[in-house]
Amino acid sequence: MAARGRGSACNGAAVLGAAAAVVIVGFLVMSAAPLAEAARYTVGDSGGWRFYAEGWAKGKTIRAGDVLEFKYNAVVHDVAAVDLAAYRSCTVPKGVRKMRSGRDKVTLRKGTHYFICTEPGHCKAGMKLAVRAI
Repeated sequence: MAARGRGSACNGAAVLGAAAAVVIVGFLVMSAAPLAEAARYTVGDSGGWRFYAEGWAKGKTIRAGDVLEFKYNAVVHDVAAVDLAAYRSCTVPKGVRKMRSGRDKVTLRKGTHYFICTEPGHCKAGMKLAVRAI
């Protein structure tokens, strides 16, 4: 007569089912993690959106979904998202939307984004920013 163990085939199936459930739940949590990992950046760091901001993004790994926050004195500055030509020439295209809250937030899509201050002379003094989101 064969000896019987303490467990049975039914208990083994229950253990395997529970292990599979743990693996599935773990996978679901891990696949949702990138959505929760969007970084928030204050443009210009503690100094905020200011003159000579051009190089601020250098060395930073910015991803699609990350959020840029432009903090500045809304009485004397603003922010406008522009195209490359406007960025290079520091011109404000007709109809461009100017952000003026002093705490503007922009969620980035994949690609390169260009921002300028539209106040006269500010962009040419370096108050502009190009950011590439991967």
